Amino acid sequence: MRNASVVTEFILLGIPHTEDLETMLFVLFLSFYIFTLMGNLLILLAIVSSALLYTPMYFFLCKLSVCDMFFPSVSSPKMLFYLAGNSRAISYAGCVSQLFFYHFLGCTECFLYTVMAYDRFVAICYPLRYTIIMSHRACAILATGTSFFGCIQATFLTTLTFQLPYCGPNEVDYFFCDIPVMLKLACADTSALEMVGFISVGLMPLSCFLLILTSYSRIVCSILQIRSADGRKRAFSTCSAHLTAILLFYMPVVLIYLRPTPSPWMDATVQILNNLVTPMLNPLIYSLRNKEVKSSLRKVLYQLDFLPEQR
Repeated sequence: MRNASVVTEFILLGIPHTEDLETMLFVLFLSFYIFTLMGNLLILLAIVSSALLYTPMYFFLCKLSVCDMFFPSVSSPKMLFYLAGNSRAISYAGCVSQLFFYHFLGCTECFLYTVMAYDRFVAICYPLRYTIIMSHRACAILATGTSFFGCIQATFLTTLTFQLPYCGPNEVDYFFCDIPVMLKLACADTSALEMVGFISVGLMPLSCFLLILTSYSRIVCSILQIRSADGRKRAFSTCSAHLTAILLFYMPVVLIYLRPTPSPWMDATVQILNNLVTPMLNPLIYSLRNKEVKSSLRKVLYQLDFLPEQR
């Protein structure tokens, strides 16, 4: 792959139209990054430290927290490095790695949200068979499958992008290496590959979204059959956090990859939301609406001496 290319490194130009704002952006993005890592780490500790949370739903939430820690780590360290006044150069291999791991973790999360929707579907529509259907073996297979198919999708997209020759300009008009900006630098006709990439990037999230929609359509029908208002409220509350996280995940994907007329500044803004803000908000979304997680989180914070002892 690399022998066919003359370019050995790329220059990341950063977020468009943000000249002279490097210091402010560095402080802002570093704050987002630290809060993202801390928030997801606390969720992990809260779930691992409480035996009451050893259920399939929280098992998948653990994996989501791990993905949310690694996902912003694909692009944020390098972005913070050059915002601090250091070199904007990134090696060819570094650029390939960024693109691969960005789509690997992004696709894994997409499949994971689909699995989490299926988990809620089984819990609400088949409560008596829930422990049988969502056994430890089934959960392990589903969790492994999200990473396996995410890896396949990422490998396909990375190979598609870097099989092209890069022999001329090496300035990436973005803050990390992603498919749309890399195709602009290729020394070949990319129209066919752009169409294949567009279909591939669009088809996978659309398929997952339709499966999620199917699960929640069945969930809503089941909830509406519950006679007590309190029962319906409890059932809806278990799904509200997941639905909020899904909306925050899918909106940036649609705006970045499926718009017919891309805008560099808009894409960068939405990408920052997707890379840093959404992973930072997920711990809040899943903890604020969940009494068990909040209770376990208080115990963890107390053990870490972040909260005073409750009397």
